Amino acid sequence: MQNIILDGHKLAWHKDRVDALLRGERVAPITIDCALTRKCSYNCIYCYSQLQDNPEKPMTREVILGFLQDAAEIGVKAISFVSDGESTCSPYLYEAILQGKANGLDMALGTNGYLLKEDRLGDILPALTYLRFNISAGEPLRYTHIHGCSEKCFHKVIKTIRKAVRIKQANNLNVTIGLQMVLMPDFSDQIIPLARLGRDLQVDYLVIKHCSDDEEGRIGVDYTGYAALEPLLHKAEAFSTESYLVQAKWSKIRSCGKRSYAQCYGPPLILQMSGSGLVAPCGMLFNERYKKYHIGNIVDTPFKELWQSKRYWDVMNLIASEAFNAQHMCGSLCLQHKVNECLWDLRCKGGHIETPEIPPMHVNFI
Repeated sequence: MQNIILDGHKLAWHKDRVDALLRGERVAPITIDCALTRKCSYNCIYCYSQLQDNPEKPMTREVILGFLQDAAEIGVKAISFVSDGESTCSPYLYEAILQGKANGLDMALGTNGYLLKEDRLGDILPALTYLRFNISAGEPLRYTHIHGCSEKCFHKVIKTIRKAVRIKQANNLNVTIGLQMVLMPDFSDQIIPLARLGRDLQVDYLVIKHCSDDEEGRIGVDYTGYAALEPLLHKAEAFSTESYLVQAKWSKIRSCGKRSYAQCYGPPLILQMSGSGLVAPCGMLFNERYKKYHIGNIVDTPFKELWQSKRYWDVMNLIASEAFNAQHMCGSLCLQHKVNECLWDLRCKGGHIETPEIPPMHVNFI
C-alpha cells in the first residue's frame, strides 16, 4: 500500500495525453467518474448531491452498456461508479462492471455498501481495480446520525466489508478494498474509532478527506475547524501497518477550501457525469442552474457523439478561458482539484512533468 496515491494525481504516467491537451488537441478523458442513477439509500449530512439537481432520465441497460462501449472506443482508460448517486440502486450495476472490464476499461465502485449484494461480490471483485466503502463513522449510533439511516445499515455494511475482504484474501485478488471518511469538524470523535475499525476489518486503506461545499456554502463546512483536528489525524495515521494504510488528504484539508488557479483545465482528462445521464465538465456544474455548461445526455445522444460534438469542446474551452474563474464561480475542492493545480502550473508557469519509473496503483484513476 506504499505505492498508492490517495492525496495527489497521476498525470505523470499519462504524459502523452497531457501534452496533447496542452497543444490544444481534442483528447479523450483518462478517467470518467459517473453514477448509474441519482437515487440513494442514505441521507448523509454532508451529501453534495443535494446541490446537484438536474432532470433525470432513465438509465436503461442499453444506455449504460452503450456508454461503456463508446468510452472504450474513444480511448477512456478507467470508469469509476461514484458521482452523484448510489449505483447499487441500479439493477444494471453488476453487468456494467463486468462489461466495462470486458471492454478493456479499468473499473471501480464507490458505495455506501448497504444494497451491495454479497452473493455478487465473487463476480465483481476480480473485475474491479478498487472497491471503496464510503463510511464516516466507526460507531453505530454516530453512523446512523451522519449517514441518515437506521442502525441495521451499519451492521449490514460491516458484514459486507468483511465478506469482500475474505473473498479477496481467499482468491488472492488484486482489487483494493478501502474505506473513505468524509470529514467535517463535527465528526472528529469518529476519526479514531474508524481508523481502529478499518484495521480490524483488514481493509487495505482508510482515506480521510475534506468535505466539499458549493460557492454559497450551503452545506456549511467550517474549513477553519480542520486545523484543530491535525493531532487526531496524525494519531489515526499511526494505526497504519504494513498491510493497512490510514492517510488524511492533507493538501485539501489544509487548503481552507481555496484554489490557487483561476481557470479549469482538468475536465477533458477527468470528466464527471451525473446519474441522470447528464454529461457536464464536473459535478459542481450538474445543477440545472448551470445549464450553460451542460453538454448533453447519454439517454438522448450516444456518449461518443457528445464527445465529438462542437458543444462538448465549446464548454471545455469556456471553463478554460478567462470568462470563467473557478476561484469564485465554483464550489470548493472539486474532484479535478489536484489535476487542475498541475495543469495550471504546466500551462501558466512553464512547469515540467517527469514520469517516475514505477507506476502507482490505480494508475488510470488519475
